[in-house]
Amino acid sequence: MAATCHGAPIKLDIGKGEKKLVLAGNPNVGKSVFFNHLTGMYVDVSNYPGTTLDISHGRYKDWVVMDTPGIYGLSSFNDEERIARDVILQADMVLNIVNALHLERDLFLSLQIIDTGVPVVIAVNMVDEAKRRGIHIDFEGLSRELGVPVVPSVAVKGQGLKEVEKTLADARPGRTGATLAREMDAVAAVTANRGEALLALEGDEGIRQTYRIAAPSRREEIYLERRQRVNEVCQAVVTETTQGANFSVKLGYWMVRPVTGIPILAAVLYFMYQLIGVWVAGDIVGLTEEGIFLAYYEPFVRNLLTPVIDPESAIGTILFGEFGLLTMTITYVFGLLLPLVVAFYLSLSTLEDSGYLPRVAALTDRVLNYLGLNGRAVIPLILGFGCVTLATITTRLLASEREKRIAIFLLGLAIPCSAQLGVITGILAAIEPAFVFMYVLIILSILIGVGMIMDRVIPGRSSDLLIELPPIRLPRMVNVLKKTGIKSYAFVKEALPLFALGSLIISVLSVTGALEALQDALAPLTVGWLGLPKETATVFIMGLVRRDFGAAGLADMTLAPHQAVIALAVITLFVPCIATVLILFKERSKKEALVMWLSTWVIAFLVGGIVAQLYARLEEVYLTVAAFAGLMGMIVGAVLLLAPKKRGDCAGDETCCQAEQA
Repeated sequence: MAATCHGAPIKLDIGKGEKKLVLAGNPNVGKSVFFNHLTGMYVDVSNYPGTTLDISHGRYKDWVVMDTPGIYGLSSFNDEERIARDVILQADMVLNIVNALHLERDLFLSLQIIDTGVPVVIAVNMVDEAKRRGIHIDFEGLSRELGVPVVPSVAVKGQGLKEVEKTLADARPGRTGATLAREMDAVAAVTANRGEALLALEGDEGIRQTYRIAAPSRREEIYLERRQRVNEVCQAVVTETTQGANFSVKLGYWMVRPVTGIPILAAVLYFMYQLIGVWVAGDIVGLTEEGIFLAYYEPFVRNLLTPVIDPESAIGTILFGEFGLLTMTITYVFGLLLPLVVAFYLSLSTLEDSGYLPRVAALTDRVLNYLGLNGRAVIPLILGFGCVTLATITTRLLASEREKRIAIFLLGLAIPCSAQLGVITGILAAIEPAFVFMYVLIILSILIGVGMIMDRVIPGRSSDLLIELPPIRLPRMVNVLKKTGIKSYAFVKEALPLFALGSLIISVLSVTGALEALQDALAPLTVGWLGLPKETATVFIMGLVRRDFGAAGLADMTLAPHQAVIALAVITLFVPCIATVLILFKERSKKEALVMWLSTWVIAFLVGGIVAQLYARLEEVYLTVAAFAGLMGMIVGAVLLLAPKKRGDCAGDETCCQAEQA
């Protein structure tokens, strides 16, 4: 059988006519230790036809032992999976090595191999690490569930290797679901073996084209059933306790349990608020912005340039006027925003390096399901608090186009970036807690409400969360400082030219008189609808360039507490910065991106106006909060009640299927 451009299976010359024992498993499960134990020094390497990848092979008794690349499944999505597929399909026996720490992840491949009908022995490796982390596995129960021999091992210490060797003689085909077995039997009539029949049903294009199979692919249904089966097996044989575990393991355990995880998350967020919003936004920014840039830097620039450039001239206004390129731009970027950005990235890098962020994903998975997402989406959402542009790019890690669509829109609408968040926190820290609560509730209600509405009206469903939880450890300061430095430098590199552009636009509008005319033209919106001073029109114009630029403009205005909340809510929900908009149009279709962009305009001013009108009539913050929450609840409730749930399937979305597999 010859290889094709579609990745059809090939016949290997290795061990031709001899019995083949194939080692298979996910990456980094310890296959090489088992391979070296079985083959000893007699190892050879052959190039896989059509690729630069090699296959290690050797001899064990009267068997040819073949190693395969670390993979998560047998589908031909890449060269590694295609090689593993071809080798396993020609195996007489498979030794499948799984990681005891990640049994729920690794058993997906195990079940897929079992479904091919080849005799299997499973070695559960790293059981010592699992025990130290409070993971206990019923190996006899696992053997009964899968229908194949299961042997525990600690390969690097040589434990269990002899037992695995003895158990190879007991290898046998495992349990396959009755429905899938019948379907495979029907397809196997035209394929070379049962394994090829399975992969043809799962949509493997190489096999389907080789045998001209026209029946519809059942990949998604089979993957979902297999994932559900893995979950059932793990629930039956795996128990997690903190008994005998060290403190870091216990802490990691507490972080993902709602009873303890939610208070821990609340404490972490409160600490970040105190660090960024109170100390950095107050004391540090007070020193850098007022004590250094306003007190020394700006006077120095004006004294230096005034003798040669008239401050009242157009050039003087543009260079060192109120919105000057050399004054306000530099002060905003380095004096106001940079300390806040550094503080945020320092906090985020610490949480990332400690292993806490994936646990936040596991903790929030059920909540995010209501927004049409899974817990993995918390990663771009949290990254959005650093940089929405970067977070928009990282939505690529989500399983389906549906989830990417929802996450990108919520990022652009309701997630303030670090620079903007720092300014917002600084402004909120100076007003009464009741108004802080008002702002938080407005943004949260929009985030949740819009997410629930999108989940209802967009076809599909949120995929299952499959994420690896690294051990909890003390962050390495070298890593934390390096990440903080790189990301902070990237912020300055991106923000400085955009701030300069915004400053230039505002200065030109000011010099020409167009700024005041624009403020007057927008007065029905800013003054009449939002109840804000007409000068806030300048803030919104600045926000078109960067939202944090607009938020920084609010910091220089004198506003009543309710006006500050309304203005902050609008600028938070307002259009994303230019860089994010460019990425938005790159990641989504032009039509979809345009709809998302314009929708943020409508939602921002609509929400701000509703809050302003409610407060003007009720004149009490908690009544306004209650009224707005009630109104949002009625809108979301009406949509959920009237709009039919469009579940559907992945509709050919291959990324969904790949995620289910991995």
